[in-house]
Amino acid sequence: MTRSQAKDAARALVEKLTVEECCFELRYDARAIPNHGIPEYNYWNEALHGVARAGTATVFPQAIALGAGFDAALVREIADAISTEGRAKYNYSQAHGDRGIYKGLTFWSPNINIFRDPRWGRGHETYGEDPYLTARLGVAFVKGLQGEGDTLKAAACAKHYAVHSGPEAIRHEFDAVVSQKDLWETYLPAFEALVKEAGVEAVMGAYNAVFGEPACGSKYLLSEILRDKWGFDGHVVSDCWAISDFHLHHKVTATPRESAAKALNAGCDLNCGNTFLHLLGAFEDGLVTEEAIRTATTRVLTTRFRLGILGDAGSEFDAIPFEENDSPKHRELADKAALETCVLLKNDGILPLKADTLKSIAVIGPNADSRAPLVGNYHGTPGEYITVLEGIRRVAADGTRVNYAEGCHLYRGATDFLVENDNLLAEALAAAENSDLTVLVLGLDETIEGEEGGHDSTGGFTEGENPAAFGGYFDTDGIRLGGDKTDLRLPKPQRRLLEALTAVGKPIVLVLMAGSAIDLRCADVHCKAILDAWYPGGRGGLAVAKLLFGEASPCAKLPITFYKSTDDLPEFTDYAMANRTYRYYEGEVLYPFGHGLTYGDCKVVKWERSGQILSVDVINEGKVDTKDVLQVYVKCNSPYAPPNAVLCAFAKPFVKAGEQKKLQIELPNGFNTVVDDSGERIICDDYAITLTF
Repeated sequence: MTRSQAKDAARALVEKLTVEECCFELRYDARAIPNHGIPEYNYWNEALHGVARAGTATVFPQAIALGAGFDAALVREIADAISTEGRAKYNYSQAHGDRGIYKGLTFWSPNINIFRDPRWGRGHETYGEDPYLTARLGVAFVKGLQGEGDTLKAAACAKHYAVHSGPEAIRHEFDAVVSQKDLWETYLPAFEALVKEAGVEAVMGAYNAVFGEPACGSKYLLSEILRDKWGFDGHVVSDCWAISDFHLHHKVTATPRESAAKALNAGCDLNCGNTFLHLLGAFEDGLVTEEAIRTATTRVLTTRFRLGILGDAGSEFDAIPFEENDSPKHRELADKAALETCVLLKNDGILPLKADTLKSIAVIGPNADSRAPLVGNYHGTPGEYITVLEGIRRVAADGTRVNYAEGCHLYRGATDFLVENDNLLAEALAAAENSDLTVLVLGLDETIEGEEGGHDSTGGFTEGENPAAFGGYFDTDGIRLGGDKTDLRLPKPQRRLLEALTAVGKPIVLVLMAGSAIDLRCADVHCKAILDAWYPGGRGGLAVAKLLFGEASPCAKLPITFYKSTDDLPEFTDYAMANRTYRYYEGEVLYPFGHGLTYGDCKVVKWERSGQILSVDVINEGKVDTKDVLQVYVKCNSPYAPPNAVLCAFAKPFVKAGEQKKLQIELPNGFNTVVDDSGERIICDDYAITLTF
């Protein structure tokens, strides 16, 4: 069913409903209206990097890892696999009468916010800090998830609109102060691309306010920009319980009825939360019109008609069977994605490891045999977990002894409340001393970087250590209140473990499993190699091991800047882009945006330009076949240009050892534009293009 046909069908159905019945359909947990053929439906579902929170599903690498992949085609293929699994789950859930939460086809993904500050706990849900990269991968994800036919395979949702990237602890009352230049240059381009290029079906409003108006109740964002300027024709959903923030936290309304009316009148159609329970009362008070209610209802029901799940038409996707969920084909794709999204930050030549020469390997660290850092957040349950330890055991040569030691707790001083701090350190030292080298697996997981709320991480802290440095806001009792970091350092127990192991004198290869930039200055000095594995997916430990032992070449690049510390970054609450991200940062960094090593040696031989087409000759002068990311940057000579060159195109060729290959890269429309202080995009004819691997 085309959009036009779906809209006509929805409009005809809405004309038969009472105003009260329309209000039933504007909540995420929409009621059934049997006499009009409307079954109950729950709009809340998640698919950030796999179908989430509904049991077994293929868990692909976390979004930040996909950002590191610099591969739109791969992201699209992954999203297509996700929607296939979503349909399989939907079909068997429906067959068994389960219409509950996380069982629908309206997926609230992708998260295309800009990872502007390394302290933000949810940054690993994004594709990184660059608007262009975010747009390209976001468009690919939406197209893969929704499909190309008239019937939507699944409905994607661009979130969180707009100007949203922490702090988590105050997100419900925070007003993100932003200039028009930063708004249109940094915070909106990805959303615009998903609306105009990908036809994203839904947009989710953010918790925070922008220009003093809560994002879910902002006519400027939802009506003037999204619908009038960009031509968005889908539905808008609030972030969960964000509309209640209007009266509870933002204090721009006095009652739930006023909040419901403000959201609907601004252009928010669907409420994740319960404030739209008061929508009928708002109508009775004259705060919202019947026309506005029916318009919103038409929008949300249009989506269900487009999915083929309302009305009698059905769709070709109804036949997708149970077996398509977590299938061998999708596990293979997840394995491939994990191999192509780990970033080799440092290598003094120790990698790849030579399995036949190693008699013993120590695998040490709190993330070495943990499942949590495999899956990130917003995840399903993998049908199979392979930790880094398990992966190394599978890949290492027969006869190689693998000595495992946890070494320390992820963030507590001790691994149990009854034992002393550093209770596992001696075992780790013994393992390292009795091995040829150490693979040290450190980092974070979703329990200490993530969304507001979190867990109770009390107890076991070293005396004098601020628990907030472990990643999160804490109250005076040590209860974690939010998922942001206040420090880029690893938790103190991990820092002590690293320092102790360096004194052993054996080579150390560090595997970092985290979703954000970490202060690795000590590791950069003392470790022979550093591989950033992010959160690589359910079987991601196997990919890590294959990369370490050279069964594949690392080929990803950093989608974020690794700063040395936060000392010279602006305040976290400052949304101005000055001195933020690779485009504006003025200091010296540890690892720059776009950095990543391979086992090959790809270089640009020559390139020429014809219009917007670049013809590029590249060569791999190394001895290992590899993929690598060719990055194209533009530096405009304009007072409105960022101080540093900006990514404007990329490609990811596979180049065999010794091979020379010709590539063609198309520069996007507007690659040589800048945004002035009023937010207008203008052409700059004076610019320079550079290419780099």
